[in-house]
Amino acid sequence: MTILHDLETTIQSRKGSDPETSWTAKLLSKGPEKCAEKFGEEAIEAIIEAVKDDKAGLASEAADVLYHFLVMLAARDVALDDVLSVLAKRQGLSGLDEKASRPKG
Repeated sequence: MTILHDLETTIQSRKGSDPETSWTAKLLSKGPEKCAEKFGEEAIEAIIEAVKDDKAGLASEAADVLYHFLVMLAARDVALDDVLSVLAKRQGLSGLDEKASRPKG
């Protein structure tokens, strides 16, 4: 179990909770599209900190990105382990070879 798994468990436990008392429940209650939008906003904020070379700012925004990524996955019922399985299958492959093996579409 990792901290990301612990966070995923917390996020799952907040599904259906009162949106007035839980930020996670509030995000999830707005639907998958809003969760994806919030993830995108946080990713942009992380990019800005990376460009500014603000290590502390980037670490903070990266934490926000990971949290909102997990919320987005939860909104679409995709488990963190599903994502980790994809990464595990790619491990040891050249990034260029892996990308070339993806279906065109």
